[in-house]
Amino acid sequence: MSLEGPDGSGKSTQRALLAKHLRAFGYDVVETREPGGSPVAERIRELLLDAKLKGLRAGAELLLFEAARLQHVHDTILPALAAGKVVLCDRFTDSTTAYQGAGRAVDPKAVAWLNRIATGGLQPGLTLVYDLGVSQGLQRARRAKGGAKDRMERADKAFHGRVRAAFLAMAKAQPRRVKRIEVDGRTPQQVLELGLTLVLERLP
Repeated sequence: MSLEGPDGSGKSTQRALLAKHLRAFGYDVVETREPGGSPVAERIRELLLDAKLKGLRAGAELLLFEAARLQHVHDTILPALAAGKVVLCDRFTDSTTAYQGAGRAVDPKAVAWLNRIATGGLQPGLTLVYDLGVSQGLQRARRAKGGAKDRMERADKAFHGRVRAAFLAMAKAQPRRVKRIEVDGRTPQQVLELGLTLVLERLP
């Protein structure tokens, strides 16, 4: 299962809360993230989010995300699934579709093709999109990091607007897999209850 959404929407917090409750119900849960989630992928993450990095072209950025994903899938996700564990992943292929495809305007066919190569066709059984307005999300992200911004967060609001619109389009186009959860006006506990209900519906 993957957790998606614009920056500052609370995905990481919700992943931890979901994992805690699922473990209480007896599920063996693996929490992971992208970019990252395995030793090699975490090194690539450092480069991708480095606010000091300048001049990285959109195509090169895409290839780095996919390289990290391929390592992550083979080193972490597939072994966990083979062991019967529940995988909660903070961002997956939908983020690449939104950030590089819509945000950076990379050819969506190329993004989809590279996503398939990196994952071997693996797709989440359920994707929760935590939705929040762009300005509010960026403010929350900055507060969480003490005012700092990583390289992706430094993009302008138009970029983040395209990203959010892409996530909303996915939820509309794939209602079975992708479920939108409105974050604005709700406490983390209220958001958790909505997400947990959706997750438990998919688990045995």
